[in-house]
Amino acid sequence: MKEILIPFATGLAVFLFGMQLIRIGLGILAGDRLESLLLRFTRTPTRGMLTGLLVTSLLQSSSAVTVLSIGLVDAGILTFPQTIGIILGTNVGTTVTTEILALKIEDFALPMLLVGGFMHLLPWKGFKGAGLAVAGFGCIFLGMEAMQWLSIPLKERGWIHWILERGGDPVWTGIAAGTLLTAVIQSSSAAVAMTMGFYSSGLLSLPVAVAIVLGSNVGTCVTGLIAAIGTGRSAKQVAVAHLILNVVGVLLFAPVVHWIADAARLLDSDPAAQVAHVQTLFNILCSLVALPFARPFAQLVTALVPDGVIVWRIGKGRKR
Repeated sequence: MKEILIPFATGLAVFLFGMQLIRIGLGILAGDRLESLLLRFTRTPTRGMLTGLLVTSLLQSSSAVTVLSIGLVDAGILTFPQTIGIILGTNVGTTVTTEILALKIEDFALPMLLVGGFMHLLPWKGFKGAGLAVAGFGCIFLGMEAMQWLSIPLKERGWIHWILERGGDPVWTGIAAGTLLTAVIQSSSAAVAMTMGFYSSGLLSLPVAVAIVLGSNVGTCVTGLIAAIGTGRSAKQVAVAHLILNVVGVLLFAPVVHWIADAARLLDSDPAAQVAHVQTLFNILCSLVALPFARPFAQLVTALVPDGVIVWRIGKGRKR
């Protein structure tokens, strides 16, 4: 059991630490401009989507942008309809990390750590932020490599095959696994990175890997739902909209997982890149399909969580 738990815990911790370093470093470089971007460039769904894409690419976390949007809506700074485009953009922006991982530059992990550490020691603020970001990417490559060590003991024990055989339809089992894993570790990028490693080592088939990627999009909604606890009606609408968009996207694409897997094989011969491209194409297609219906969808969610609904603030028991 140690040969599974230790690589998993170590790799995941290093990966998430690297994500946090990137977020902090790019946050230093951007200053207060990230929040101002959300405030200024969300007047239309298209502009909101582009802004959400950019901010998520900088923060390397769709959950962080969703939580930020929930906070801005709860404070009355943004309106709920403005966030629909942002949500669609975050789903695309979150694919940047996995596409970088697919470039197979993990051999530069240690040099990136050293260069990043040196840059952070320099007295200029810009270099400090960039240094943290560079070191963060070094950490996520190291973390991904550590998590790939799991494939050998898991393959020897046959646990993955046992779960897939007894879970019924492998596609829905994969979707459920991706949802649960992402909800627990609070990072769709980490879940997809693990899936890339497992598929590359032959532990998973490509259709199952695609299913896990789809499930990770649902699991990432958990952070927003938690952040919406104790907030007002409009903030809750943001979390509900995020969940509905991602669940509907998964339900639409789940029946054609095998076709998606065949298309991924045509896009790239590298297994890790195939998984990364699947996530990117899925999120782009879902966002582009939903974009023309952003305003009617906002009205639908408003009807589901209507005005006058009783919203209890923790510890205050106050109606809105």
